[in-house]
Amino acid sequence: MVEVAKATKRFGSFVAVENVNIQIHAGEFMTFLGPSGCGKTTCLRLISGFERPTMGRVFLDGVDVTDTPPYLRDVNQVFQSYALFPHLDVYENIAFGLKMKKTAPAEIRERVGQALEITSLDGFERRKPAQLSGGQRQRVALARAIVCRPKVLLLDEPLSALDAKLRHQMQIELKRLQKKLGITFVFVTHDQEEALTMSDRIAVLNKGRVEQIGTSWEIYHRPATKFVASFIGDTNIVEAEILGGEQDRLICRAEGGLMLRISGNQNALSGKVLISLRPEKIMLSRSQPSGENVFPAVIESEIFKGATDELIIRTEGGLELSALTANDTREESDLSAGERVFCRLHPDDIIILSPG
Repeated sequence: MVEVAKATKRFGSFVAVENVNIQIHAGEFMTFLGPSGCGKTTCLRLISGFERPTMGRVFLDGVDVTDTPPYLRDVNQVFQSYALFPHLDVYENIAFGLKMKKTAPAEIRERVGQALEITSLDGFERRKPAQLSGGQRQRVALARAIVCRPKVLLLDEPLSALDAKLRHQMQIELKRLQKKLGITFVFVTHDQEEALTMSDRIAVLNKGRVEQIGTSWEIYHRPATKFVASFIGDTNIVEAEILGGEQDRLICRAEGGLMLRISGNQNALSGKVLISLRPEKIMLSRSQPSGENVFPAVIESEIFKGATDELIIRTEGGLELSALTANDTREESDLSAGERVFCRLHPDDIIILSPG
């Protein structure tokens, strides 16, 4: 449905995005994720037509729209500030785009009614934006965008102004709405949890480049680069050296002399590498378990996080790691600072990273 092909955008000497290649499928919920200034909003504006690439092309449903102005592209955008007309009521705000397209009055009434129902705004038709909550204004902006039935809906951090509880509620509603409508959504956010919760696929951007594109599972469990591993959730980044391999395992020596066996279907066969160890993948126990990658450590500190405890552990060789345990009633989870424990890592959960 959308293709950004070899796109570069410069503002004077500043390169906002560089050689970006992204393909978005019809009916997909695609998220552009990254820190402030990484180029995600610029990519969105290239699709909408508010920016033209310095180099590269933009395609919409197979048609080159690089030189097509925004109002002639079959896309709509929901802005971070909602951009509602304060002097118009909810009905008039939603109907505005249809009136500009000179849609017949009967069809306007029908389509606005459908948009009100889909976004749970029935009964709010005659309220002005100032009389609405943040979540209701956000739904008005969504209704105004979907009432024109665009091929692609672009959303530029539309939930960032909401409080945490309402934001979580709107994430669920927005995903439900996208599945119900079947419209291609392109969503911009810097919130990792939001991206993992809502997306079919995620494009992680950093310094104007795409670091990785994949499903939520792939981005979290199989990060391609150091940046992706560090930006998505918490992880331990450890220097290591691949010493060789045997059967389906790579043998590596990590910091502090820690010897680890890694599943051998990864892209490193020798030399120095970085590995990612997710805290929740480090299994802790008081008694020594069987299996591979078992090593002793001492718990140095414990950080209570509600449903989980974060434990800072130190191996016998001096390597400091963060581990995560469920804060439940099991005795094995009731670990505290000063205790000696055994750690276990599955070979599949040790990820070799590229230097990005």
